[in-house]
Amino acid sequence: MKNIFKSIVLILFFTALIGCENELENDPIGLLTIDQVDSDPSSITLESSVKSAYDPLKSTLNGIISGWKWTEGTVFRNDIILQDIASNDMNKKWSADGDQAWMDELSDFSFTSENQAFNGIWVYDYEGISRSNIAISLLTNAEVVEGAGMNEARKNQLLSEAYFLRAYYYFDLVNNFGDVPLVLSSPESFEEAFSLSVRASSDDIMTQINQDLTDAKTIAVNDKYPDAEEPWRASKGAIIALQAKVALFAEEWQTVLSLVSELDALGNYSLNTEYFDSFDVNLEFTDDEVIFAYDHRSNEIPTNDNGLRYLIGWGFFAPTDDFIASFEPNDPRLLYTTTANPDDKRSFKIIGSTTDMVDDGNRIFIRYADVLLWKSEALNETGDYNGAMEIVNQIRARARTSTTADGSIVPSGTLEDRPVSNDVDEIRNWIMLERRVELGFESHRFNDLKRWGKAKEVLSNLGRNFQDHNYLFPIPQRDIDKSGGTITQNPGY
Repeated sequence: MKNIFKSIVLILFFTALIGCENELENDPIGLLTIDQVDSDPSSITLESSVKSAYDPLKSTLNGIISGWKWTEGTVFRNDIILQDIASNDMNKKWSADGDQAWMDELSDFSFTSENQAFNGIWVYDYEGISRSNIAISLLTNAEVVEGAGMNEARKNQLLSEAYFLRAYYYFDLVNNFGDVPLVLSSPESFEEAFSLSVRASSDDIMTQINQDLTDAKTIAVNDKYPDAEEPWRASKGAIIALQAKVALFAEEWQTVLSLVSELDALGNYSLNTEYFDSFDVNLEFTDDEVIFAYDHRSNEIPTNDNGLRYLIGWGFFAPTDDFIASFEPNDPRLLYTTTANPDDKRSFKIIGSTTDMVDDGNRIFIRYADVLLWKSEALNETGDYNGAMEIVNQIRARARTSTTADGSIVPSGTLEDRPVSNDVDEIRNWIMLERRVELGFESHRFNDLKRWGKAKEVLSNLGRNFQDHNYLFPIPQRDIDKSGGTITQNPGY
C-alpha cells in the first residue's frame, strides 16, 4: 500500500498547487487520512473516501476549509455569488454596505482575477475532484476492494457516485473558466504533479465528463434511492439528468430529448403538486421532484448544516428590483423565492421552511422542473412547438395551483397558459422567462444567460459593465502564481 501512500501525499501537494495554499498543513483529506490509506484499507475507508467527495457541495460555513477565510472566498460554496449575483437576480445585501465588497464586484463586473469568488469555487471543485480521484483509485483496485471485504454491488454503487461527482465538479469548472487542468489520477512524482499544472482544452474536459457519466451509469442501479438509509447519494437518475444537462449546454437537442426519455423511463420523478415541496425540510427525500441534492443536517460533528441560513440572517442575498419585476402578478413562486421585504429577509427556498429559520434545508442541485424546461427548450429548437409549450404551461399550471406562502388566494387569471405559437423566437423567450422565475435563487441564471448568448445584451441593458470576455471568469491569480505561470489566464483579464 506504500504506492497509495505516495500518491496521496502528491495529491495533497497538487491540491495545494491548484487549490487552497494552506491545505498541506492538514493531514486529512475529508474523512480519509494518510494513516488509513497506508494501512490495509477497510470497507469503512472505502465508504469514507466517497462520502468525503460530497463535502465540497455543501453550503456549511467553513465546511471544508476552516478559519473564516473570507479573503480566499472559501467560507462557503459560492455558486450563489457566481450565478445569482452575477446575473443581476440578487444583490449582496438588503442594505448596501462595505461588508465583503468582493461580492459587489461580481454584481457590477468590476472584478479582477484577484477576486476571491473565483478562488473559492476553484478550491471547492478541485477539492471535490481530488477526493473523487482518491475514491476511484481505491475502488478500481481489485486487491484493495477484495482486502476490504466489499461486495461487488456496493463497490459498483460507490464507484458510480465517485465518477458522477468528478464529472459534476469538472462541469462546473469548465462552465466557469473554460480550459482548466485535467487531473484524473494521483501523480507518481512531483515532476508529474507540476506537469499537470497546465490547462487542458474545454473539449478534452467535456470528453472526460461524458466518459465519467457513461461509466457511472453503466454500473448504477435503477432505484430512485440506491441506498435507502442514505437517500442523498447520487442515483442513476442524477447521472442521466447531468448527461442531459451536458447535452443541453452543447445544444445537442436530440440527445437531450433521448436522455430525458431515458430518465422518464425509470419512473422515479414527476412534478410535485405543490411548488414548495421540493424545498420543504419536512419532505426531504419523500417528494417526487428532487433528483440530486446535498443533505444538510443540524447538530452533527463535523458541522453539516446549511450555512446560507446564517448569511441570510446577517442580511445577505436580497432580490434586485428587476428580478422581482420578472414575476407576473400574484405568482406564488415569488414569495417562496424571496420575501421582497427588507424587514423579513428570508428566502424560503434556501432555508427550507416558511415558518422557521432552520439550518438543515437541503441544497437542491437538480430537480425535475429544471429537466422539463430543458426538454421544452430542445423541443422548441427541433420544431415541436406544441410539445414545448405544453411543458411551459404544465410548469405554470403547477405554480398557479400551489398554496401561497402567505396564505392568500391566487386570483383567477393568474399565470394563464401561454397561447399557441409557431414562432421559435417567441417560444424561446417564454422558456427563458419561465426558467428565471421557476428556478430563481437556485444558481442557474448566469449559466443560462451565457449559454443562450444573452449575457451581454441582458446585463448591459441593466447597466452592468459586462464585456465579451466575461463569458468566462478569470482563472484565480493565486493559482497562476503558484503554478509559476504554467497555468495561463483567460483573455481580457
